[in-house]
Amino acid sequence: MTAENVALDRIDREILGILRDDARISWNSLGDRVHLSANAAGERVRRMIRSGVIRRFTAEIDQAALGRDLEAVVDIIVESPATASTDFVTAALSRDEVTWASYMTGRLDFRMNVACAGTKGLDELLSFLKEHGARETSTTVVLRRLR
Repeated sequence: MTAENVALDRIDREILGILRDDARISWNSLGDRVHLSANAAGERVRRMIRSGVIRRFTAEIDQAALGRDLEAVVDIIVESPATASTDFVTAALSRDEVTWASYMTGRLDFRMNVACAGTKGLDELLSFLKEHGARETSTTVVLRRLR
């Protein structure tokens, strides 16, 4: 069974919203919030894990606490799209500043969210990306994250 064919009800969707904000919530607290027993809430989560709806649990890192106080979205066109899935991706994902990356359709090849140590850190990262195959970049600074 894949996530594409799993029917979710209102309670499942509510559980997903709660887990998105706090993946470490106890079954008791989760059950209280969705008006189920702890066991019933836990079983719903386990079912969504088995079906692939929930792929993993992660930690959200405060990048500013690590000295990376400038967040930006970088749109990238690479020199050779044929190697886009190998050399450039390997190099880009080796950098701690890259918090997420997507391979895109359309004019862009990639879009990345990055967290850097100020403008100097952003400049260094952009230079690194260009050394590893980025032909063109366009950067937008994030003023405030909404979600």
